[in-house]
Amino acid sequence: MRTTFLAMLLGMVLLSLGVVDAWKGSGALTYAAAEADLLDINKATADQLKALPGIGDAYAEKIIKGRPYARKDELVTKQILPRATYEQIKYKIIAKQK
Repeated sequence: MRTTFLAMLLGMVLLSLGVVDAWKGSGALTYAAAEADLLDINKATADQLKALPGIGDAYAEKIIKGRPYARKDELVTKQILPRATYEQIKYKIIAKQK
C-alpha cells in the first residue's frame, strides 16, 4: 500500500513537471535530442559563452584559450572556472569530441 502510494505520488510529480510528456510517443527522450540543446564549449563563440550564467568576458576568454576539452568538468580541473560558476552551467554545456 505504501509503495503504491509513493509510486502514484512520484508519477503525479513527474506529470506536473512535464517530464512524462517528454516521453510520449517515442517511449523515451533520446540522448541526442537532449544533447542538441547543450552548448559545446569546444566550439562556442565568446558571445555564446557569455550568455551562460556567471560567464563574462574574462571567463569566456579563459574557456576559449583552454580548448580543447575532453570533458566539461575540465573547466574546474584545469582551473578555468571556479566550482560555483561551473555548478551554474554544467547542465547547459557539453564538450563534444571531433
